[in-house]
Amino acid sequence: METELMNIFYSCVAFDTLEGVFRIFHNEDCKFSYRDSIFKSEQKGRYIITEVTYKLDTLPSINTTYGAISKELENRNITNPTIRDIAEVVSAIRVEKLPDPSTVGNAGSFFKNPIISLEQYNKLKELFPNIISFNMPNNQIKLAAGWLIEQCEWKGKVVGQAGVWKNQALVLINIHSATGNEIFELSSKIINDVYQKFNVKLEREVNIF
Repeated sequence: METELMNIFYSCVAFDTLEGVFRIFHNEDCKFSYRDSIFKSEQKGRYIITEVTYKLDTLPSINTTYGAISKELENRNITNPTIRDIAEVVSAIRVEKLPDPSTVGNAGSFFKNPIISLEQYNKLKELFPNIISFNMPNNQIKLAAGWLIEQCEWKGKVVGQAGVWKNQALVLINIHSATGNEIFELSSKIINDVYQKFNVKLEREVNIF
């Protein structure tokens, strides 16, 4: 399992825009979950985070099993990777898979990787043996949203002025002059297709105003 912010976050200082004061939030105060916290839910828009303190291990724990990291290390003939090796590999993967924002307008990684129960996962595994997944605590399984979207044949597809990036199905792009509504409508179609095929509901990671 990859490292989440909740695993290394110690505290933060945030400015309360309603009361005009600074407040300190510790890890438990933030109600962290996968790609979520009080700052993205119940307290969304209220606080401006000005300072963050992390608690890091002095001895590194290197995880090469997530995403395409192990494959890229193999391509480079690296068997005992260092932290620098991992950083360089991750950077290379991002350059390969993500569009250059200076030439291709994009909304970044648009969807969260859905988390489902082990029971639901086992049923999906029978129907889709190649489904990409990652073990989570409490008998939960995280699915690769990009893989789900790609199986619904959305990767590289263009609808009007909006589209899905050819190298990474998680990324929605602006072909020429797409409006926010066009991007939203495209994401809705993707969510619907994934649900129809897998009975899994994707959740948008971006903030919608």
